[in-house]
Amino acid sequence: MFGQTIGHEFVNFDDHVYVYDNPLVTKGITVDGVAGAFIHSHARNWHPLTTMSHMLDCQLYGLKAGGHHFTNVLLHTVAVLLLFGVLRDMTGAFWRSAFVAALFAIHPLHVESVAWVAERKDVLSAVFFMLTLGAYVRYVRAPSIGRYVAVAFLFALGLMSKPMLVTLPFVLLLLDYWPLRRFENTSPTTSKSKSHSWLDRQSIPRQLILEKIPLLALSVGSCVATLLAQSQRAGSIDQLPFMWRVNNAFVSYVTYVWEMFWPARLAVFYPHPNNRLPIWEIILAIAFLIVVTATALILEKKRPYILTGWFWYLGMLVPVIGFVQVGEQAHADRYTYLPQIGLYLLITWAAKDLTPFWRRRRAFLIIGTGSTIVALCCCSFVQTSYWKNSERLWTHALAVTSNNDVAHNNLGFLFLRRGELDQAISHFQTALNIRSSNVEAHYNLGAALIHNNLGNALTRKGLSDEAIGHYQEAVRLRADYADAHYNFGSVLLQEGRIDEAISHWQKALAIQPYDGDVHTSLGNAFLEKGLVREAINHYQQALEIAPQDVLSRNNLAWILATSSDASIRNGAKAVVLAEQAVQLSGGKNPIFFRTLAASYAEEGRFSEALAVAERGMKMAAVQDNRGLVNALGREIALYQARSPLREASPAN
Repeated sequence: MFGQTIGHEFVNFDDHVYVYDNPLVTKGITVDGVAGAFIHSHARNWHPLTTMSHMLDCQLYGLKAGGHHFTNVLLHTVAVLLLFGVLRDMTGAFWRSAFVAALFAIHPLHVESVAWVAERKDVLSAVFFMLTLGAYVRYVRAPSIGRYVAVAFLFALGLMSKPMLVTLPFVLLLLDYWPLRRFENTSPTTSKSKSHSWLDRQSIPRQLILEKIPLLALSVGSCVATLLAQSQRAGSIDQLPFMWRVNNAFVSYVTYVWEMFWPARLAVFYPHPNNRLPIWEIILAIAFLIVVTATALILEKKRPYILTGWFWYLGMLVPVIGFVQVGEQAHADRYTYLPQIGLYLLITWAAKDLTPFWRRRRAFLIIGTGSTIVALCCCSFVQTSYWKNSERLWTHALAVTSNNDVAHNNLGFLFLRRGELDQAISHFQTALNIRSSNVEAHYNLGAALIHNNLGNALTRKGLSDEAIGHYQEAVRLRADYADAHYNFGSVLLQEGRIDEAISHWQKALAIQPYDGDVHTSLGNAFLEKGLVREAINHYQQALEIAPQDVLSRNNLAWILATSSDASIRNGAKAVVLAEQAVQLSGGKNPIFFRTLAASYAEEGRFSEALAVAERGMKMAAVQDNRGLVNALGREIALYQARSPLREASPAN
């Protein structure tokens, strides 16, 4: 079922941020990378263990997507086995625990968490969640400081995998109620000791709550870290109006329950309904939640598993139900990954209690269990197949949702990268039309993103004037959108508007100071204006930020080799940089050979300069680059005369 993902690709929805376009991750496990995972946020979250798990995958598999998918499947399998073990240990019910674990293993709502590489945080945090539960059961059976520390340590690891685990102390209190039944028993220490601590003298409920305070402190710390990570991100999404969020939250609670029983038409992204939810739908959702909650409270003595299961579900969803909106989705399948375990518990134990006097009870349970598992396996297999690649994923999303501008935008981006410009422009324009119906300010970031993408597609199609209009709109909507400023500057440079281009690139740097591409572009612009020292400064900064950057390395070498200013020239350094540029580029770019030849000539190594220049000229001829062939021909004549090259313009 999930094994098919080993043959799947990465998708163009967060996978680039988490893995394949993230230089911190693609380098694999490094000292700087591990330190950065703890010091810096990643995709607007602080989850260093998740980041390091992606680094380890890159170390083991490189950017072969199958290896990354295998890790997700492996972690999910481990979480399933741990869940079964913990439930069996707590309840003593083998088959019911096995059925709950099976539902957790195969439910279609969990496809997103397992089949999506970027959701590594789900499966990794699930492993630590289950380990924490297991450690807690051991602590309850034989309390000790060491065992409590183990619980806290595993919980901390879980929080460093995904902050959503902040509600785990609440889940532990529910487990204290059922099945551990700690609210009914006195503390083991109180019956054997005549001298009681202050904690021992408290009531049992108060003892159990106070016992969780250190864990709650960890939760608070994780919340603070998450809020700081999200607040420091430039261009973060503004909050939707509060009542929109509240109404959608109530409906989402019921939506997740419905999808648990009827997992059809699932998508990677569900557009937010904004203020268009029917009032009757909101009222019915609230009524349903009230009725089930009241039932759980009324039956809490006879059927305590209902209270535990229901409040497990309600409580664990609180961080992601939408009261604090992160993203523009109405709801997301991945959010049910751990919360719905509570509903699985409730349903499984209720099924046994509702059939005690049925004559064919055993046959009914076997047939019902088997049919459920087979049906869910089939649905999950099909749903997993939609994650094979980006095109299939977003095409399916468009088929099962309406007005999905995010799906259109991502399909457009996919076609843009493929060079299928007409299809890209069509999808971007459709996304923009949908987005334009939402004029509220909190949609500015999404609209700016689409304008930027549409501008990129039009630029590649040669429609610079139209592209400029979209870039202008993008930066008008979000003045803090660095990518739009960068792209705007690039098209302005093509139009010969160098000063305006520099202005936008400087704005981009003010927003994202550590962007090597912007520094390289500024270096090129300053070099074109004859401001050589300013160009050198930006090329050097680009190399510090992105040591593997070839273009800035080549251009800096060119200046150091050919500048008419003797105080700037440095032949030895130019040779080192130019040789590195040729090596990093795989020796396939004749421009870099031209720079290397000029560097050798500056060092007085004319025979080497001739050999490299001739090799570059042959390569340029094969590529039918007549301008470069002619330039190298002139420079070869200089080297034959044992004269270095002096030129103010860059070698590109």
